[in-house]
Amino acid sequence: MKIGLQVPWFNWPGSPENTGPILGKMARAADDGGLSTLWAMDHFYQVRQGFGPAGDPMLEGYTTLAYLAALTRRVRLGLMVTSSFYRYPGVLVKTVTTLDVLTGGRAILGIGAGWDRLESAAMGVPFPPSLNERMGRFEETLKIVKHMWSGDTRTFEGEYHRLEEPLLSPMPLSKPHPPILIGGEGEKKTLKYVALYGDACNLHIGTPLEEFSARWRDRYENRVEVLTGKLDVLRRHCENVGRDYGEIEKTTLGTIKIAPDAMSAGELVELCEGLAEIGIDQAIFNMPNAHEITPIETIGKEVIPVVANM
Repeated sequence: MKIGLQVPWFNWPGSPENTGPILGKMARAADDGGLSTLWAMDHFYQVRQGFGPAGDPMLEGYTTLAYLAALTRRVRLGLMVTSSFYRYPGVLVKTVTTLDVLTGGRAILGIGAGWDRLESAAMGVPFPPSLNERMGRFEETLKIVKHMWSGDTRTFEGEYHRLEEPLLSPMPLSKPHPPILIGGEGEKKTLKYVALYGDACNLHIGTPLEEFSARWRDRYENRVEVLTGKLDVLRRHCENVGRDYGEIEKTTLGTIKIAPDAMSAGELVELCEGLAEIGIDQAIFNMPNAHEITPIETIGKEVIPVVANM
């Protein structure tokens, strides 16, 4: 099993003056500690839901990845996850391709349908008026991503976008292209899109932390049952479209805290072992105290060596 780190908080003591230096220390600790992936968020406001009020600090995602890229050597970089309608699809492909080229092939396209109506309205980003349109735009973006990363420069004519000559130069260094990780758990469409277009899926395990809602704590308590059900749905979609289920990397995202009064390294190993047993390939975590660096170093020293062969 692989371990990844997501960074959704930037409100540590001394920020914003020390935001860059502290984030750099976190990135280098993840890189040196053997974490496989490092993720920022694609939000303009803090996401609420236990993470903090909308007005808490939040950095623009792809700018943040560019900063992290310059400070790391091996960890793969992505957004958990890009909102599919925040950028023109062709520009998004160009952005992720640029990151991949500049990092020597370390970019990941984490992408989802998008959901945050509040921040969209606040930033003047048109929010699709219906769920059907939002999902339609999401799928069309995925088609454009595959079209451009295949090297196809023919006109793409979709319902929402027309790309007349989508020339992409340079092409990504990752072969055949940067991995496409699709975030979301919708059983009718999102998991079907994973089977059709994705290289990886991402499912939530919730959190044991009391500052989060009962909904997310219940998800954590029932994670095995919930995840097993979602993976069964994904398996059926793969069968229906003729996709090898084993080709898709199964990842999870959850909120934990490594500290004497919270979770120990041994307990995290047990958590990862349970996830591995149901077929999860990579466990990605965010931690409210990650800026202290020690929790990241603990994962590198005491968790990754144990779970690497799970």
